[in-house]
Amino acid sequence: MKLSKSNRYFAGALVLAIIGCLSNSCETHTDFIPKSDLLTLPAVTVRDFETQFTDSGKLQLILTSPLLEQYANKESQYSEFRSGIKAVFYEGKPNPVASITGKYAKYTNNNDLWELKDSVVVLNESNDKLETELLYWDEKKDLIYTDRFVKIKSEDQIIQGFGFESDSRLIKRRIKKVTATIYLPDK
Repeated sequence: MKLSKSNRYFAGALVLAIIGCLSNSCETHTDFIPKSDLLTLPAVTVRDFETQFTDSGKLQLILTSPLLEQYANKESQYSEFRSGIKAVFYEGKPNPVASITGKYAKYTNNNDLWELKDSVVVLNESNDKLETELLYWDEKKDLIYTDRFVKIKSEDQIIQGFGFESDSRLIKRRIKKVTATIYLPDK
C-alpha cells in the first residue's frame, strides 16, 4: 500500500511523537540535593574507630569508638561519637592510669571542649570512680565539670551531689550540694 505524501508526513509525525513519549517515560531523573542538605552531612565517617596518641614514642592515650563522624562546616568544626566512646590514658606508663567512657560524645575543635552524655564513667589513678549523665572537659583549662547529679566512689567513701568541678585527674575536686557516705575502718 502506497501512502500519499501528506499521509507519509502524518505517519512520520506520529512515529516521532510515539518515540518522544517512550523516550520521556524511560528517562532517568537525577534528584537535586540542595547545598543546605550537603552541609549537614559528615565530611568523614569512620566505623570501628581506634587511634593511639604518643609523645616521644611513649603511649599517652588510646581512643576507640564504634562510629566517628567529623563535621567540617565553617562556623563550627566538630567530631561526634553517637555510638559511644572510650578513652584509656597511659601517660607514658605501661599500664593504664585512667579511663573515661560514655554512650555519646562530641568534641568541638574551636574551643577544645568535650561533651560526654549518657552513662559517663571516669576512673582515675587512685581508682576513684565518677559517674554522671553529663560531663564537660575543657582541655585548655584542664577542667571537667557538670551541673548534673554525680557520684564518686573511692576506697573508703561514696560522695554524691549536684554540680561538680575538678581537674582532669579528679584530685582537686569540688562537689556542690554534697551528700556522702563515709566508711570508717574498725579500730
